[in-house]
Amino acid sequence: MAVPFQSSEGAGKPPRPRPEEFRHVSLRVGGGVARLTLQRPEHNLLNEAMLREIEAGIVSVIEQGEAKLIVLDSAAKVFCGGIDAGEYSPERAFQMLDAFHAACLAMVEAPQPVLVVVDGAAIGGGAELAAYGDLVVATPRARFALPEITIGVFPPLASTMFPYIIGPKLALELVLTGEAIEAERARDLGLVNRLVPEADLQKTVNELIAQITPHSGAVLGMAKKAILSGMGMSLRDSLKHSMNIFLNELYKLEDSQEGLRALLEKRKPQWKNR
Repeated sequence: MAVPFQSSEGAGKPPRPRPEEFRHVSLRVGGGVARLTLQRPEHNLLNEAMLREIEAGIVSVIEQGEAKLIVLDSAAKVFCGGIDAGEYSPERAFQMLDAFHAACLAMVEAPQPVLVVVDGAAIGGGAELAAYGDLVVATPRARFALPEITIGVFPPLASTMFPYIIGPKLALELVLTGEAIEAERARDLGLVNRLVPEADLQKTVNELIAQITPHSGAVLGMAKKAILSGMGMSLRDSLKHSMNIFLNELYKLEDSQEGLRALLEKRKPQWKNR
């Protein structure tokens, strides 16, 4: 009898690792930015432990409340080569998928925008991780593929997010063929925000950091919430939802009031990020 997937949140879920215990991901926080770097030699193949570290890193950033932006990048020549083959076994699949679900959900629910930097291949689970980022910067070295169909499975997280980003027809094409696409087509499809030469990658990332981090962290979170939580609603319901957040949540923030005062007083706002 098939058992429907349920998150293992709560009973039975392994304890969340602490950042000092991470083996596959590094976390650095400073200057309003949290950097999560994938560093599992040599292709950043995802296993349950690595995915739990991604989730734990994001949760740690949320709890600390210091960062306004999360940058997810790679220390390898690829961004991520996908799921470690050993994780596909029937004995491992539930735990791996639960960990992957938790990591992607943490990216979506984090109040901080998540900027994903792709300088190399993003295959299978790597393409899924990139898709769950709020912003994606890539270089011509990047390519994206969902090859799971070739080994008799399908990518469950991509099957949820890709239709939102590129539409159901193109999502079906990528999932059903397993075809790899180059960075330029990924940008044209909307999977990538900015495509820049390798030499300009860090400059572009720094420019985005400089554009985002001066703003109120609390308001950034509200804006992200309004956009992502309205996905899947009808236009009418999404509009009501966004207006409710604006009127009943945004206006309760100290920074919202400070921003209006600063505008009237013709001065730079002093954010408290709350």
